[in-house]
Amino acid sequence: MAKEVIIKVRDLVVGFGDHNVLDRLSLDVYRGEILGVVGASGAGKSVLLRTLIGLLPRRHGTIEILGVDFDKASESERRALERRWGILFQQGALFSSLTVRDNLQFAMRENLELSDRLREEITIAKLEMVGLSRAEADKYPAELSGGMTKRVALARALALDPEIVFLDEPTSGLDPISAGDFDELIRTLQQTLGLTVFMVTHDLESLYTASDRVAVVADGKIVAHGPVAYMLESEHPWVRTYFQGKRGAMLAERQLSA
Repeated sequence: MAKEVIIKVRDLVVGFGDHNVLDRLSLDVYRGEILGVVGASGAGKSVLLRTLIGLLPRRHGTIEILGVDFDKASESERRALERRWGILFQQGALFSSLTVRDNLQFAMRENLELSDRLREEITIAKLEMVGLSRAEADKYPAELSGGMTKRVALARALALDPEIVFLDEPTSGLDPISAGDFDELIRTLQQTLGLTVFMVTHDLESLYTASDRVAVVADGKIVAHGPVAYMLESEHPWVRTYFQGKRGAMLAERQLSA
């Protein structure tokens, strides 16, 4: 059975000034997969994510998400589409003046007509879903650890029961144990909820733990894509250095012996 493409990017060009960061990039993302997007610093990983969610303009190319063509969609169709995805930004991007509860309920208040009781029940359910308790609901972002901040941000991304979750460096700033726990959480949620996950990362271990497939951004394009095992056979210089270096070899050996 053919896989369903729910994000389709064709010939995407995005740039700043005289420089194109993405140059005729094309990519498919399949329903239900965790796609890890990697590349060197400045290669355009986060630029690609921000373009997909509409934060950066395109110079050329087409984007289609969940069957909606960005160039043909009306404003109301775009807004409806945005309710079908959730986003976790690199530093969490929680509203510092709002409690955890109010951060989670922000999108609910904007998009759903719910009673206070139901909104509260959903809030607690989302917190528990990411491994946090009711006690965290009254805290402010400044009172949270780095790992807790990421979990709250993920709970907020899941607030409207999205079909797609965009993650921008989800384990950045976390210690190895917390990062490993977060990778496992992403995998568990993806399997439980049937999510499609678009994950920009620099964390090689996250690719081994969480991703079904990897896409490598270099020279403004996707230069390699496939499971990690395929990356280990790539002849592209950056891909070879990243996946076959000392750390990559160690992780590959651990994977084989698991």
